Amino acid sequence: MLVIVSYCGLLLWSVGLAYVDGADGFTRALLSPDSYLTDVTAMGDHPWEYLRAYTATAAEKSIASRGHPPGPVMLLWALQRAGLTDHLLLGLAVTALGALVAPLVLSAVREVCGEAAARSYAPLLLLATWAVWLAVSIDALVGTLGAATIAAGVRATIRHGTRALAWSLVSGIALGTAALFSYAAAWLGLTVVCLNFARRRAALNWAGGLGVLLPVLAAWAAGFNWLDGLLSAHNDFAVRVEPARPALPWAAISLVALLLAAGPALVPGIRKLRNTPGWPFLAGAGAAVVFSVAAGLARGGIEHAWLAYFPWLTVAAVAPEQRGGPIPPPPLVLAGVGALTAVVVEAVLATPW
Repeated sequence: MLVIVSYCGLLLWSVGLAYVDGADGFTRALLSPDSYLTDVTAMGDHPWEYLRAYTATAAEKSIASRGHPPGPVMLLWALQRAGLTDHLLLGLAVTALGALVAPLVLSAVREVCGEAAARSYAPLLLLATWAVWLAVSIDALVGTLGAATIAAGVRATIRHGTRALAWSLVSGIALGTAALFSYAAAWLGLTVVCLNFARRRAALNWAGGLGVLLPVLAAWAAGFNWLDGLLSAHNDFAVRVEPARPALPWAAISLVALLLAAGPALVPGIRKLRNTPGWPFLAGAGAAVVFSVAAGLARGGIEHAWLAYFPWLTVAAVAPEQRGGPIPPPPLVLAGVGALTAVVVEAVLATPW
């Protein structure tokens, strides 16, 4: 029941926030000239040729595509070829896929921290501020794939023999697929590695690593080299973004945006990090944020770039100090503050997404 309620709850919350702007709330980001949809036309009837030339023709693509692998464009092309050409329906489909993050996250939390912790975390998850961007961002799919990676990795640690290896392989495949949508998604693999070591199942990392390679090598065989794409994205960032946005002030702005998106539960989550079985959930997401800021990569747009990390940054706030231990009371006040912040951001601020 919690799985169904969590999915429906997050879906309705994100749809409600987007509907503040009417139908435009679901289509504005898709129809932006800086977004992926503008590149779908260039693919035409030749997806494999487009894939092979993806890195070489990066300068001709939209801003979003220059900084990402071809996964988003390929997905939108496939959806349109399947008959989903109406922009409103396309936006709703992306939102529905993104909302799958809720049951996947709660499933992982339940197995690692216990049933009571998952129920306590549900209000924070379902009324999250970051749901503002869930309905309008292709990066929401990265969040779903990342959550599937971690949920499958958790399942692997509670299985044995071939079942454990199979779940670990599925986890790796999900992560490899996520990496074809976002270069930064690879950081979530650190969470799975930490879970495997924490649960003394380090051997599962071999199966997971093999799973990661399968989608990446399949894309390479089709003509897209992931490492070349990463270097191309970094070069575009160095030429287009770095000179225009000084690192220090934009890092501060990004951290403020992080606090707004993750909500006040981020603070107790970090404070309790060492005293909860949920610490691996913060490892991958936290490392990605720290690296982005330290490397000077956090220069705006983190509401999309870090969308896959937000659900994992606050788990520790409601987790017990040990599995099965006493659970803090449901963080209804924190959830309320997060919901109010989301309403203010969507209704008051001039949001370009």
